[in-house]
Amino acid sequence: MCECANHNAGADASACEGPDTQASGTSVQTGEGTQAASSSSSKLFAYDIVAEDPGTHARAGVFHTAHGDVPTPIFMPVGTKATVKGLMPAQVADLGAKIILNNTYHLSQRPGEDLVAEFGGVHEFMRWDRPILTDSGGFQVFSHGEFMKLTDEGVGFRAVEYDGRHVFWTPEDNMAIAEKLGSDICMQLDQCPGYPATRAFVERAVELSSMWGERCWRAHTRPDQALFGIVQGGMHLDLRLRSLRHLEECGDFPGYGIGGYSVGEDHETMFETLTPLVSEHMPKAKPRYLMGVGNPTTLVRAVAAGVDMFDCVLPTRTARMGTAFSNEGRLNLKNARFAHDHGVLDEGCDCPACAGGFTRGYIHHLIRQKEMLGGLLLSQHNIRYLLRLMERARAAIIAGTYASFVSEWMDSPAANDF
Repeated sequence: MCECANHNAGADASACEGPDTQASGTSVQTGEGTQAASSSSSKLFAYDIVAEDPGTHARAGVFHTAHGDVPTPIFMPVGTKATVKGLMPAQVADLGAKIILNNTYHLSQRPGEDLVAEFGGVHEFMRWDRPILTDSGGFQVFSHGEFMKLTDEGVGFRAVEYDGRHVFWTPEDNMAIAEKLGSDICMQLDQCPGYPATRAFVERAVELSSMWGERCWRAHTRPDQALFGIVQGGMHLDLRLRSLRHLEECGDFPGYGIGGYSVGEDHETMFETLTPLVSEHMPKAKPRYLMGVGNPTTLVRAVAAGVDMFDCVLPTRTARMGTAFSNEGRLNLKNARFAHDHGVLDEGCDCPACAGGFTRGYIHHLIRQKEMLGGLLLSQHNIRYLLRLMERARAAIIAGTYASFVSEWMDSPAANDF
């Protein structure tokens, strides 16, 4: 029995039905040009599972979008304002990125969704011809604290980092913005509670997110754009399951985001509920997207639990602060110990910094002198490191050896990445 508002009010079940997002025989645009979908049987927004690891819950798959296929597990570099900071789109593609993320809140404020639509949507606007995911902007809205007010109808906030004007978003408003931006995947409007929070506060966030998820499903009409629901519930597994059940009953979402993690809790606390949620309860035939998580070890462990997609600003934000991922663990290139280091950031890495022979000593110099090139080289390295990590994870899943992959990773210095 569906628990959504329409059914509780005695409305007909058809009120919970959303647009038909299944379309076969669609041509897709990829980085290599227009080509047919990877197989004649593939359908837009279908998720094909290619392999499942026998020793973990990890799986390798392919998610089909209007701008190309997305192999999973996958990390999505974040291009908040329609740019991955400092990098040309071709450089991001050359690093191996199959899909990137844009931020709905920031794009709605500057330059505005109408202007982006005037230019043909986010793909044309930023000259990126591969898939794009836009988040709902909910996390940014709820970070406004005292300048934000919640109601059943929607959320009001002040755009304090822009012109300070008062804005009110309903779920329907949020979907209208997403459709004008034109991403391949958009996310429902949700409330993301921080940690720690009282159970009552988290329960209210689940209630609002569930109501808004239903309204987003009914309001979303763009057939070439997948709408993902978002599972909330904090560190309470029963609330997570309540959130998931409502989404499953009130819409045939092509995929699910998992929100409200990495918001203040330690990683062990996160995995106490994340692992059973993903491995035992989330739909098998749809992609699972852990939102806002990006350190290598958490990606490795989450893939083992059955997560398929990740995004985070961590690789580029920490790069601009002088930090690099490596198989020795996280490196702070500001440290004086790197001044005479003739090695590259990570032996065996094929990113432009490592393959180009740029030494740790040189990058240390760039970072200490606040030269732009230092942050750019580290950004390319960190993005490539996570993309390559997911490529290796996918290969291990297909080979049936991902359990050994995880064990070897956790026993290596690379796991010291916090």
